Amino acid sequence: MTDLEAALRKAVRGEVAFDATSRALTTMDASNYRRVPLGVVAPRDEDDVAAVLEVCRERGTPVVARGGGTSLAGQATGTGVVLDFTRHMNRLVSLDPRERTAVVQPGLVLDRLQEAAAPHGLRFGPDPSTHGRCTLGGMIGNNSCGSHSVAWGTTADSVRELRVVTARGRRLRAGRGWAGAPDGLRALVEGELALLRTGFPQLPRRISGYALDALLPENGVDVARSLCGSEGTLGVLTEAVVRLVEAPRARALAVLGYADESAAADAAAALLPLGPLTVEGMAADLVPPGTGGLPRGGAWLFVEAGGASPREAHARARTIVRAADVVDARVVTDAARQRELWRIREDASGTATRIPGDPSLPPGAGGPAEAWPGWEDCAVPPARLGAYLREFRALLARHGLRGAPYGHFGDGCIHVRVDFDLLTPEGVGRFRRFSREVAELVVAHGGSLSGEHGDGRARAELLPLMYGPDLVALFERVKDVWDPDGLLNPGMLVRPEPLDSGLRFSVLPREPVDVAFGYRSDGGDFSAAVRRCVGVAKCRTTAPASGAGVMCPSFRVTGREEHSTRGRARLLHEMLAGELVTDGWRSTEVRDALDLCLSCKGCRSDCPVEVDMATYKAEFLHHHYRGRRRPAAHYSMGRLPVWLRWASRLRAAALVNALASVRPLAAVAKRLGGVAAERDLPRLARRTFTAWWRTRPPTARPALAATTSGEGRDGAGGELVVLWPDTFTEHLSPAVGRAAVRVLEAAGLRVTLPPALRMRGRPVGDGRSRSAAALLTARRGRVCCGLTYVSTGQLDQARVVLRRTLDLMEPVLETAAPVVVLEPSCAAALRSDLPELLHDDPRAALLAARVLTFAEVLERHAPDWVPPRLDRPVVGQTHCHQHAVLGDAAERRLREAAGLTGDLSGGCCGLAGDFGFGRGHYEVSTACAEEQLLPAVRAAPAGAVVLADGFSCRTQLEQLAGVRGRHLAEILAAALDDGRGSTRA
Repeated sequence: MTDLEAALRKAVRGEVAFDATSRALTTMDASNYRRVPLGVVAPRDEDDVAAVLEVCRERGTPVVARGGGTSLAGQATGTGVVLDFTRHMNRLVSLDPRERTAVVQPGLVLDRLQEAAAPHGLRFGPDPSTHGRCTLGGMIGNNSCGSHSVAWGTTADSVRELRVVTARGRRLRAGRGWAGAPDGLRALVEGELALLRTGFPQLPRRISGYALDALLPENGVDVARSLCGSEGTLGVLTEAVVRLVEAPRARALAVLGYADESAAADAAAALLPLGPLTVEGMAADLVPPGTGGLPRGGAWLFVEAGGASPREAHARARTIVRAADVVDARVVTDAARQRELWRIREDASGTATRIPGDPSLPPGAGGPAEAWPGWEDCAVPPARLGAYLREFRALLARHGLRGAPYGHFGDGCIHVRVDFDLLTPEGVGRFRRFSREVAELVVAHGGSLSGEHGDGRARAELLPLMYGPDLVALFERVKDVWDPDGLLNPGMLVRPEPLDSGLRFSVLPREPVDVAFGYRSDGGDFSAAVRRCVGVAKCRTTAPASGAGVMCPSFRVTGREEHSTRGRARLLHEMLAGELVTDGWRSTEVRDALDLCLSCKGCRSDCPVEVDMATYKAEFLHHHYRGRRRPAAHYSMGRLPVWLRWASRLRAAALVNALASVRPLAAVAKRLGGVAAERDLPRLARRTFTAWWRTRPPTARPALAATTSGEGRDGAGGELVVLWPDTFTEHLSPAVGRAAVRVLEAAGLRVTLPPALRMRGRPVGDGRSRSAAALLTARRGRVCCGLTYVSTGQLDQARVVLRRTLDLMEPVLETAAPVVVLEPSCAAALRSDLPELLHDDPRAALLAARVLTFAEVLERHAPDWVPPRLDRPVVGQTHCHQHAVLGDAAERRLREAAGLTGDLSGGCCGLAGDFGFGRGHYEVSTACAEEQLLPAVRAAPAGAVVLADGFSCRTQLEQLAGVRGRHLAEILAAALDDGRGSTRA
């Protein structure tokens, strides 16, 4: 233990962490920069903050205040001690609806304040796109704005009073009329009034530099306002009094379509006199493919109108549409649809990091290109935005760069990620030259280098271009008055380090890392896959987006950074860097952080840059345990298909169930198998699904014909479909398989199972027959998606299993028959893991493309079939792999056609395959279930159908709530058996 760590542990009551994990988690924010801290302190109160400052001042150790870590200019990173306010100093102290004020601590997440203010018809005006995880302290430090700044201004406009502790321990309450000013500040300012009156450009989004003009007499001498945007370099915020505004009772969103972004930018300023709440702009290159609901155009303005009633809001939106010169327009009043559209805009900070490449080229060759926040935001007068964007585009072209501008067009503020090459000296040099030239362009238009995200390390070096040497020198003198020892966040705003130093990519390996998965979207480069995480921290939200998302269930339970997708990605980054996390693939820090990853794949869909932590976890476990003894659960649950097949061959299901019902024996088995003691062992089916299938008459087991027509028919009856007997359906819930057969056949489809013989040589005749020699050398086998091997990182074995499966499936691949997979996790494994793990086998992609869910096969191959009507409410949860990989649009439509009303909840059931059964995971597993699934089931109306397509979800419901969930196939089959019937339209 160092002297600094020992002193801090003695002085503060909050957590003091100098371990590699804690330091690794705070090396980066959402910028391009990386600084390695000495340690992290989570203070409990203002006394702790003062104590940390005293200890660090005595040793000359820098201190950096950190909130959600979503800063985009590097200002939330530091080389000394990082103060993490999100752990304890995160409370809403009070809220006064009459005065429309709130007292907040710096670690309070913005959405928590909004939720508390909403019942009173109030809200905090500024709302950055990171509102679900950014903190009030960070917003004050950056003077954040958000989409509603045209109506309610910046954070500085909403601050009444700030309580700060200076580097030398003074506790000040900053406000108006020099309240809370340190000694010497007033004299310094009053001696430079002429410079302050002429040195600042007048525009709504001027965030760069210190806001010293707030100290002018004509501006009310507001010390609190002058601290906003100071990036923690002047004092450490411990409490704030903020102003709330009245929220409109109703809103309507006018979506205005324009030919391109310049046309949209030219139009934005003319809409401001109409009093909109937002004027946000983005172009088509940031809209995900297949997004519906947008009017025609190549770029759009999202213009929100408020009103006392829906009719008034709609009328104002229509007025905006009539005043706008548009290609097309649409007014959206439905709140859910508005949220969907706003989510596109809010996710742009992440989606912009992947610039689409040439779709004609293979993955990893020509795109998508990585884009970075090297010139993330600037602001110009709104009337000049169109001209600025045209010149900006021309500047990009001259440097051979690409970017997709978007942002707050009504305020003249633009965000853009640019495809800088930050990995080579030549690319970094171009990054530096471009940054200077674009800064000169912004200044020529009368703008600010930062319009929202602050200067930090990204722009501070360029401030003399905007303010000139005299005003920058005054900034330095103000810094010295507040912080004479240079203790607070040094290198930010004043006396900056070069903007091209300390880039976070410089520590990553230059040669490709030897990995098992293909990482086709990242050019086969694991480092590039890890680089996907840019730190926007959508995974740190405390509730899934609109109740429908999944990411990141373990973080929502523990609230700890290392259990977020971002935190795990940061640890993998540091593992590759090898400076803090020094054991590479053998790292215990990375292993422990990944231990609570449920492999739900929620990040694959919910993360704006599609970080796939489930895949990274499997990759890590593969390397971590190579040649070493694995945890018992990897042998028991990771190789579950093997044990279940042996139980079936030995006809031991009844014996196994009987032994498992004896508590002492079950306890021993669970202990030996690494299974949580709190769990009940699932019961094995007395008769497997395929055993039932073999009892059917031959006429009910159609032949698999090798067809090339693309029709997928065997010449007799309806289309042929191949039903995949996954491990769970086969051995644990064969009733689901039987039900699926019942429904598929009722829909006019002919069902068969995959081949069970693996033979050499080509098929002959009807596609099933082989030569006598081939039959003599055939080996019996079962198809398997390899899910349990992949989730436990047994990737060598997974490859063996999957190659054997592809051998078995060759006759199927020679037909046009779809492959129906009932278990969502198995379908997801075949769709996503199979082609990544066997990226060198063209059969893998063929099979992945053939996989359909139960609802998809009915929709595509029996489109005229009308399911039986149940007319009952439905509750349950969309399977996390269904949400993340497969999509559930077909399932929604099938439920609607069957009269199953209501939406399924989001989140994750918490069992997640082997996760919830693993020793040490029970509490997290049950907490995940209690987030949405179990409350939804308990609140279900009478007669509601409990729907759970995944075996894990059904098991969790049964073990935690005593409720039997059913697969959609079971529900429809029961209706058919009850005589409700079905028809073909």
